[in-house]
Amino acid sequence: MRLFIIVFFFFGHVQSQSYFVYVAAESDDTVSLIKFSNNKSEEIERIDVGLLPTEIEGPHGITVDPNGEYWYLSLAHGNPFGKLIKFSTKNNKPIDQTTLGLFPASMQISSVTGLLYCVNFNLHGDMKPSSVSVVDPETMTEIKRIKTGTMPHGSRLSFDGLKQYSVSMMSSELYEIDAISLKVSRKLSLDNKMSMDKSMNEKMTMNESMKKKMNMKEMNHSKVKPTWVIPHPSKNIAYIAGNGSNEIIEVDLKNWKISNRISTGKGPYNVEISPDGKFLIATLKSEGTTAILDLENDFKSKIIKNTTSVTHGIAISSDSKYAFVSVEGIGGEPGVVDVISLEKLEKISSVNIGKQAGGIAFWKIKN
Repeated sequence: MRLFIIVFFFFGHVQSQSYFVYVAAESDDTVSLIKFSNNKSEEIERIDVGLLPTEIEGPHGITVDPNGEYWYLSLAHGNPFGKLIKFSTKNNKPIDQTTLGLFPASMQISSVTGLLYCVNFNLHGDMKPSSVSVVDPETMTEIKRIKTGTMPHGSRLSFDGLKQYSVSMMSSELYEIDAISLKVSRKLSLDNKMSMDKSMNEKMTMNESMKKKMNMKEMNHSKVKPTWVIPHPSKNIAYIAGNGSNEIIEVDLKNWKISNRISTGKGPYNVEISPDGKFLIATLKSEGTTAILDLENDFKSKIIKNTTSVTHGIAISSDSKYAFVSVEGIGGEPGVVDVISLEKLEKISSVNIGKQAGGIAFWKIKN
C-alpha cells in the first residue's frame, strides 16, 4: 500500500508540471501566453503589443532572457525602423524600448555577455547587406550594429554564449560573430558548386547597366535561401534550413565547411534542436508539416501534419519532452500552437491564438 502511494505521488507530480511559452501573432499585434499541462494547452493571456492603434506593427521575433525574468519582442514594421520592446514576465507589462534597424527579426541573449543580438531582416528597398543589432538589455541601448549579409533572418547563439550565428537569406551565407569582440569572425557560402556556377554564368551574361541596376556586387541569386540556423548543444556542428533548396545543411564549425546536406520536404523554415541533442525539429512551411529528425539514428525522420497551413516557429521545452510549433494559418484563420510529444513523436494538443502566429519562445516549467 505504501509503495502504491509513493508511485501514485510520483506520477501525479510529473503530470502536474505546467509548461509556458510566449507566441507572437504578427497580424494582430498580440502576444499569447500559452500554458500546457496534463496534455492540454490553453491561452491564459493575450497581450496587446502594438504602439500605434491605427497600424499593424508586426511582432516578429521573441525571446526570454536566461533568468526568465523578462521577455523581448521585435516589432518589425516602423517609420522606417523597427523596435525592440522589453516586458516583465511577472505581469507582461512593457518596461522599456529602443529603436533597431529595418525589420528586426530573430534574437537571443548571451548568458555570458548578457547582451542581446537581433538581426535586421530589411525587406525595404534594394537588396543590400543588412546587420545585427547588439543591445544592452539593462539600459535598452543599441551599442553596435554589425554589418552582415542580405536579408539576415534566423539567428542563434552557440550554447556557450560566445558566438552568434545568423544566415542571410538572399546572399546565402552563414555568419559567425564573436559575441565578445562584436566583430564578424567568419562567413561561409551555403551554395553548392552547381548553383554557384550557374549564378556566375548569369552574372557574366548580364550587361553592365543591368549589373549596376541590380547591384550585383551586393546580391547573390541563391537557390538555397537559408532562413534559420541552430548550433548543436554539445557538438561543434550547426544546422541550417535551406528554405529554397528543400534541405537541412550541416556545417562543421571547427573546420568551417559544409559536412552534409539532408533532403527534406518543401520549404524548411525554422530549425531547433532538443537540449538533449537527440532530435532536430524543422518546420516545413510550404507543406504545413513538422519534421522530426533523429540525430542519433542517421537523420531518420517522422513527419507530423500540423493543425492548419503555413508552419512557422519552434520552441522546445528545457527537459526535451515537448516541441511547441506555431502555425500561421491562411487569410483570416486564427494562428495555432501545436504541441508535439518528443517521446511519442505525435501531436498531442493544439490551441488557437491571434492571426499569423510566428515568433515563439519557451519560458519555464512550473511544478
